[in-house]
Amino acid sequence: MVNRGLRDDGYHEIRSTIYPISICDSLEIVRGGAGKKKLELLTTGIEMDGNDNLCMKAYEMLDLEFNLGSVQMHLHKVIPIGAGLGGGSADASNTILMLNEIFELGLTEDKMKSLSSQLGSDCPFFIGNEPAIVTGRGDELKRTELNLEGHFLVLVYPDIHINTAEAYKQIQSSKKSGSIDPLNENIENWRDSIFNDFEDFVFSSFPEIGKIKSALYNSGAIYASLSGSGSSVYGIFTRVTDLKAQFENHTVWNIPL
Repeated sequence: MVNRGLRDDGYHEIRSTIYPISICDSLEIVRGGAGKKKLELLTTGIEMDGNDNLCMKAYEMLDLEFNLGSVQMHLHKVIPIGAGLGGGSADASNTILMLNEIFELGLTEDKMKSLSSQLGSDCPFFIGNEPAIVTGRGDELKRTELNLEGHFLVLVYPDIHINTAEAYKQIQSSKKSGSIDPLNENIENWRDSIFNDFEDFVFSSFPEIGKIKSALYNSGAIYASLSGSGSSVYGIFTRVTDLKAQFENHTVWNIPL
């Protein structure tokens, strides 16, 4: 992720590539039966603030425009919060997708992307959920043909919460010339050409996170990076690589791409 400075609207101008992977939360929505409230939300899994949930905000936003019927939601949280993995944004966007289908709202993909952008800059990505180059404040998407099939991802979460807003406050406009589209570079060259500007702040504040990146390279990763604003770090490998024993105090996913 490359930061190009502050925009007139107060958001940061970014350049990044987002690639979908196969870890997810679970969300169930059923109509009716919500008692006195139009919306009831049950959350399980990772503990979170039920009063500040993007699924609720997505429902409330659509309810204002379409006067939705009552629903019950169950969100089982698997993706850590403050990990730079977009879990909350994915939950919000999938709430919009599901409510559009359940209540037959007839929203186009572009309309849903526009609505989701009101909930989070990266929410539009999860409406289409295809590899994309993101620019602007993170809501301008351009599909990329990047295909990492045949590679394997080791994703390490060190149980550290990074506040996204605080991370953005700490980074400076990038002076690096990192490629916007990874397709412009062979993956073996990414280490020297594609950068994440959040790393300077995050690694200096939490040196143990920087050590994870180094350990991934030492274990044979052809590319490793902080994910988004952190705190998760990923390594891309050419073969299945199980590093759970090495990172026994962290949460580790081994994911085929």
